[in-house]
Amino acid sequence: MSEQKVRIAIVGSGPAGLSAAARAKQLGISHLLIEKSDHLSDTIYKYQKGKHVMATPVQLPRRSDMKFDAGKREAVLGLWDDLAAEFAIDALINAEVLSITGQDGDFVLKVKGAANRWQRPDKPGEPHGPNVAGAGSDQVQEIRAEKVILAIGTQGNPNRMRVPGGDLPHVQYQLDDPNAYDNEHITVVGAGDAGIENALGLLEDPKLDNVVTILNRTADFSRAKGPNVQAMFAARDEGRLTVMPETTPALVENGWLTVETRDGPQRFRCDRIIARMGSAPPRAFVEGCCATFIEQEDPDGGKPKKVIKPGTGIEFSSPDREAYPKLSPQFESTVPGIFVVGALAGYPLIKHCMNQGYDVVEFINGNTSLEPVDTPLLAAKFSALPGRRSVDEWLEFLRENVIILNGVSPLQMREFMLDSDVRFYRAGDTVFERNEPGSSLFAIASGSVLVEVDPRDRSITVPIETGSIFGEVGLISGRPRGATVRAAEDAIIVEVSRLSALKLMAAVPAAKEAVTRISVERQLLQIFKSGLTSADLADVLDDYKIVRVRAGEAIINEGEEGYDVFVIRVGSMVVERTVAGRPVFLSYLPAGSYVGEMALLDGGRRTATVRAAIKSEVIRLNGDKMRALLARNARLRERFETDMANRQRLNSFIEAKKESFSGAVDLYSSVATFLVEQGIGDATDVLLIDEKLCVGCDNCEKACADSHDGLSRLNREAGKTYAHLHVPTSCRHCEHPHCMADCPPNAIHRGPDGEVFIDDSCIGCGNCQRNCPYGVIRMEMVPPKKPNLLSWLFFGRGPGPGEPSQKWAKANLPLTGDEKKDAELTKKRAIKCDMCSGIPGGPACVRACPTGAAIRVKPEEFLTVARLEA
Repeated sequence: MSEQKVRIAIVGSGPAGLSAAARAKQLGISHLLIEKSDHLSDTIYKYQKGKHVMATPVQLPRRSDMKFDAGKREAVLGLWDDLAAEFAIDALINAEVLSITGQDGDFVLKVKGAANRWQRPDKPGEPHGPNVAGAGSDQVQEIRAEKVILAIGTQGNPNRMRVPGGDLPHVQYQLDDPNAYDNEHITVVGAGDAGIENALGLLEDPKLDNVVTILNRTADFSRAKGPNVQAMFAARDEGRLTVMPETTPALVENGWLTVETRDGPQRFRCDRIIARMGSAPPRAFVEGCCATFIEQEDPDGGKPKKVIKPGTGIEFSSPDREAYPKLSPQFESTVPGIFVVGALAGYPLIKHCMNQGYDVVEFINGNTSLEPVDTPLLAAKFSALPGRRSVDEWLEFLRENVIILNGVSPLQMREFMLDSDVRFYRAGDTVFERNEPGSSLFAIASGSVLVEVDPRDRSITVPIETGSIFGEVGLISGRPRGATVRAAEDAIIVEVSRLSALKLMAAVPAAKEAVTRISVERQLLQIFKSGLTSADLADVLDDYKIVRVRAGEAIINEGEEGYDVFVIRVGSMVVERTVAGRPVFLSYLPAGSYVGEMALLDGGRRTATVRAAIKSEVIRLNGDKMRALLARNARLRERFETDMANRQRLNSFIEAKKESFSGAVDLYSSVATFLVEQGIGDATDVLLIDEKLCVGCDNCEKACADSHDGLSRLNREAGKTYAHLHVPTSCRHCEHPHCMADCPPNAIHRGPDGEVFIDDSCIGCGNCQRNCPYGVIRMEMVPPKKPNLLSWLFFGRGPGPGEPSQKWAKANLPLTGDEKKDAELTKKRAIKCDMCSGIPGGPACVRACPTGAAIRVKPEEFLTVARLEA
């Protein structure tokens, strides 16, 4: 093929590239669509066969000559093949672009492969077949273009499994045909949209006998669309799919997979792994476009290597592997004349991609007044803000002023703000009140806020300045707001929903790093107190590490050297010491505790072993930096010395009593270990029953039922017992509740006293019941509301005074025979212990116990060997 010149060269024929080519053809612009594979729209082609392609976001109009509606993969591909043929799009297939050089108005694309003109295949949506030579030819040709549009996507650069055995042949990164596998144990790694769709596709044909498991590294499914998540849980509820949140691969073997779960390692059969863990832009190729290369000396004395001269080529927003190119609002890169659209621009959704392809061709053709299709939606969000700014100016204002948004591309900002809210607050306005439920994150774009840290004295406040965030405690733990926050001056504040915040942190590493650093700083200030400021911690925070710890794994081993300090961020730890050759349980450390100060202060070896009670996260603080901090802050050193003295007294007590109290120590240690195994490591408040005192009267259950419309929230006889201590089936009010992980109406909250409760918005989906590992949630029929006294007295309507609503409903509820009405009458909702929140005197089960056998305790107060002194 002889050299040719076109006005626009479009690299990649996914939704964005195909839409750009169609618009160019409609405008009569000479163009060439260049595709590496032997078919168009490789993005959709790589979807699994039979996949339902979604047309989200639904509120976003489509602006493209290529039609698109939600439907099966094959239907979409067929429609686009038909339209490409109808428009007579100029396209090359089997053509791989090796490099792009030149400048605006005269770019040179070197293309390798046995390039062929695309023609509509006999079967739309399918490759051309063996009659067309495939890519792989060494022939290199040149194509000249005035402008270049890169629409190459990111699918060709998937994130790899970096665990032992991750390179074995049964690990694959794409699923072409889910019906090609039968009678296999298949694990899908990654629960974004692609992973969930692959898992569901493998289950679609009932004739195939596959056992499918899907792993997600977090408890939330923030990378996936709502309908996909619902379909995944529906398959789980039907017993067809195993869903494992908070789970990551650890070891791949032929026929087996070992994973790390919240409760420790687990090994199960696995014949095939489909890894769908996202992808990253093909950075080397993109950065090399029109770049100047210079030689850089090897510091180790090796051969000089060629590197890109700074300021040349296409620049990225940050060094992170998953960062995206810097782009103008018109999608133009830092190389004038080269535009980037689609997933490579940070917009993976098909509608976005198609609109971008259309818009950029319009811009190249001189239509500079065309606004992005989402502009009216965003303008409505910004309409109440002070000042006259365009949508683009507001987006850039927010991106530049908010720390967590600095690494977000201008195009990603548009998608982000469609899912977020921005408001203007006058000085003194309340953003939220102490103890309000809420899990959203707030970011200050201008102005500042004051945090009222003392509920008794509103004048005691801590300022948070422009650019920072607040509300991260609710985001991370689901706890109610810990303080009242008011605007210190006129302020513009972005409110980010929990799902959007998690999605942002997953997609933009710089955002995750910023949120993590701020939350770590505030956690340390809260734990250490001692008058510390952010400036005091700056040096320590330059060298901290977040360490994830498996259940049972030690962060400190007795007898080893080391003086780093560990702060428990998530989960809990147990402290043990070897006495007479046996491990003795010393104490329990919940989230918010720290450990390691003894070796830091006295320079000796570690005096105890500290291991995770459950899967946990700790903040590891550099020992040298902490010593320097203690030297600068006498109050903090005094705090550390006090805590060290208390722990030394505990060690001395054990040493002094190890002979005379050896039996008691052994018994205590065994009981404490048993309690940790029963989930005390998760708990913030747990019900225990002393079997030595319990007389089996069941007053605890009766009192609970009387306080909750006849429905007891506990089962005294259920649960396990060790020695004389029984753990009945009753909510533990976990630090990070499993039940909150997937509640569609967000009906589960944490109250002001730490209680986890379910409000009336519960829809009865049962997700919380399934997610609770302790079996303390059950589904029960919603009791009818009690009628007024006259209706009950004269007409016998509903349960009477003192009569449990639930009991009355089961005996008297009149069914109509209408399926829908009866379903409404008998619908169920989730119930669990709420610690008798709002009832004077506290938990009814404890108050009703005549012998004092029932107690509710915080684990850290109960699980300490110092109790033996009593």
